[in-house]
Amino acid sequence: MTTQPEPGDALQRGTSALVIAQAIRNDIQAGRLAHGRQLPGTRALAESWGTSVATINRAMSILAEEGLVINRARSSRIVHNPEVSADKTGSRVILIGGYAGSGKTELGRIIARQAGWAILDKDTTTRPVVEAALERLGQSPHDRESETYLTAIRPAEYEALLATMTENLQCGSSVIVTAPFIMELREKAWCDRLAATVAAYNGRLQVVWVRCDSETMQMYIRRRGAARDDYKIANWAEYVSRLDLAFEPKIPHAIVDNSAGARPLQDQARELLSKFTSL
Repeated sequence: MTTQPEPGDALQRGTSALVIAQAIRNDIQAGRLAHGRQLPGTRALAESWGTSVATINRAMSILAEEGLVINRARSSRIVHNPEVSADKTGSRVILIGGYAGSGKTELGRIIARQAGWAILDKDTTTRPVVEAALERLGQSPHDRESETYLTAIRPAEYEALLATMTENLQCGSSVIVTAPFIMELREKAWCDRLAATVAAYNGRLQVVWVRCDSETMQMYIRRRGAARDDYKIANWAEYVSRLDLAFEPKIPHAIVDNSAGARPLQDQARELLSKFTSL
């Protein structure tokens, strides 16, 4: 958001309140500053913009006259933009996790088709960039096991995915996010941050964990023939021994079973979506 300038873009002397008002107005109308959000105090804004308190006050007066900011006591101001905020039920986020080959992406696509919502799949969204980065670092583009991938690439991959989720929330759009989320969903602190991010934009969150038996996962992974799965296939017994097939996320969640003989995913997806949208 631009309640403060980008690094290296400090305001030049004489920059008017109009410029500051325009930047903050744009953030409000683009959803980066949500309806009801409290803005930083006058002195904090003046410091971040590299300008005077008087200039900030003039900018805030402009926005107040437009009805986009409500002035309160002691330089406290809140964003007022209800007409373009998400509807009263808020945007919806369905975050789907599961092991490789569990069927999480298929579940996400089924729900997306049923609901008409956007889908953000980690591999689809980030794989070309991940592969290019790994090659530049001297690794195989299909590496998903090395320390280089786990420490240098993976965190950025998930950061980009969740930033895209957040941008959809800011725009009032419901979205389905699919990725393994194995490390993330076992950490309560990460789960709490996820819930707080969704709530900050008046959203509602449903976390789903997809369970699947190891034989079905192996069959699916072999069938899709992705190079990134070569290590898993070549070392299947060792790989499966590291999986907790009874895993449950550290956040309220739903379980979908995609094991052999389970109910069709389409039926489970329809039931899940019906319950979630009725809340």
